[in-house]
Parts: sequence; C-alpha cells; structure tokens
Amino acid sequence: MSGQGSDEALGRRHAALRLRARLYALLRGFFAERGVTEVETPVLSRFGNTDPNIASFHLEFSGPSQAGPRRRWLRTSPEFPLKRLLAEGFGDCYELGRVFRDGEAGGRHNPEFTLLEWYRVGWDHHRLAAETVELVRQALALVGRAPSSVRVLDFASLYREAFGFDPHSADPATLRAALGPVEIDPAGLEREDWLDLLMTHRLQPGFARDAITVVHDWPAAQCALARIRPGSPPLAERFELYLGPLELANGYHELTDAAEQRARFERDLARRAARGAPLPPMDEALLAALPAMPACAGVALGVDRLMMGLLGTERIAEVLAFDFARA
Repeated sequence: MSGQGSDEALGRRHAALRLRARLYALLRGFFAERGVTEVETPVLSRFGNTDPNIASFHLEFSGPSQAGPRRRWLRTSPEFPLKRLLAEGFGDCYELGRVFRDGEAGGRHNPEFTLLEWYRVGWDHHRLAAETVELVRQALALVGRAPSSVRVLDFASLYREAFGFDPHSADPATLRAALGPVEIDPAGLEREDWLDLLMTHRLQPGFARDAITVVHDWPAAQCALARIRPGSPPLAERFELYLGPLELANGYHELTDAAEQRARFERDLARRAARGAPLPPMDEALLAALPAMPACAGVALGVDRLMMGLLGTERIAEVLAFDFARA
C-alpha cells in the first residue's frame, strides 16, 4: 500500500510539473500579446533588501577585489533592477525567475521560489490590478476552472464589513480583541502587525476557494514601495490579489521620489537594528535611477502560490520538482 501511495504522489507531482510548463507558456504568451518584454536581471547583487520582515541569503565572492564588494545578496525579488531598466527608458517589461528568502519554509513557503514581476508605464495600481485579474482568469482556465466571483474593494471597507471598525483609526487593543480565539504572543508587535494578523488569521481563511479578491488602498504605514495618496487618512496606492485564501500578488502605483525612498530604507534599517537583524546595504543604484523612472505600476505574483491555487493544495511541496527538504 505504501508503494501504491508513493506512486500516486509521484504521479501528482509529475502532473504538476507538466501543468507548470503549460502555465509558463501561457504567461509568456499573455505578455507577448500585450507587448511586454521578458528580461533577465541579476540574481546576485551588491545590495540587499532592507524590508524588516524579509530575511535575505548572502554569500562571499572569492574572486578579484576590483570586481566590487565581496558580500553579495541573493535577490528576494527582481524589483530593483527592473526599475533601473524602466529608468533607462526600456518600457514595459517582466521577469519570470527564481528568488530567495531566508527563514521561510513550511507548508506554503519554500526558501527558493518562482516570482513573476511586471511593470506597466503610465498605469496606476487599479489598472494593473484589472490586468492581474485577467491573468489569473486565464491561468484558471488551464485546469477548466473560472472564478466564482471577482470582488474589488478597499482595505477599510473589508475591515469595516468583517469587524465593524475603521482599520485606519482603531487602536491596537481593538485590533487584538478582533482576533478572537486566535492566540498570539503580543511581545514586540506594533499596530500594523495586528492588522496583518487579522488579514492572515481572520479574513483570508474566509475567502471562498474559487473567488478572486482584490484589496486596494492600504494604510500609509504599509506603503512598502508604493506612492502615498494625500488625504484623511493618507493611503498607500497598493493592491493585493487573493485566489481563495491564498495571497498571490502584491502591486503598487510605484514611488518615484528618491528622497522619500531613501527615508523609507532608513526607517527599515532602524527597525532591523532594533531587532538585532542584519543590515543589508540599501540599493544606491536604485536610488540614483528613481528620478528618471517614469510613472508606472508594478506587481509581483507568486507562481508557486498560483500553482497551489490551480491544483487546490495547501502544500507548496506538491507543486515543486523538489522542495527545500529534498533539494
């Protein structure tokens, strides 16, 4: 019986690999039809990701010293070099490739995974969200499925509907109480952490399996590399797309202000220092390029997550040739 079970699991994994090949062909055709060019950018960089919630791998280069800094960082996304291409005037582009994040291994995470990232010049985050929905629709069609619904709503409406309070003004005690039976160690957690926990532990699990949900206009404190739209409250021009409970994509109306971006990097590094985390060098090449970058929107979509959604599995190992434990 164990041999039969192993054969069945092997068959499912091989079928997943064949579906992945079909998905890659679909993705490349999708962008070719729209005039978006595929590019490749470096996997190793002199610069790291300062995001305090992302851990990077690094290695030491043993070659000639004139080649530059010996410490190199494995990319956590191709975002920064793609933006440098945009600043050179390259135009709409995408990359489909491997990225690396330390400390992320489990049912839904693998330290090495595949990311699809693309940029549209002159677009905002709403227009790009609509294109992302269309891409996911076409991917679902590969397995004979269609979304049961497509719901687009802003961050505040989602939280008001579920919890009855405004997430932009609710205090941490209110946010913590809304977790209900979910027990979380509160040590070191800030207001934005509680908002994230409500999303991952209370809201996402309730999204219908075949539904596409797009949540836009996030709190300004969760802006990452997005523009902030002034107002009361100010809002980050950002969206996230979910297929059922799986977060698939994170997109921005991109920030082009180098001074503001430097300030955000510095805030990231201060948070890292307070946690005793490594301090990767901020990307000076990106900061130098930003003033020339055109107004644009960009999005990163987790391909392995999309594969999980297509196959209805919660285990990322089932959509990989070999997961981290077997690599």
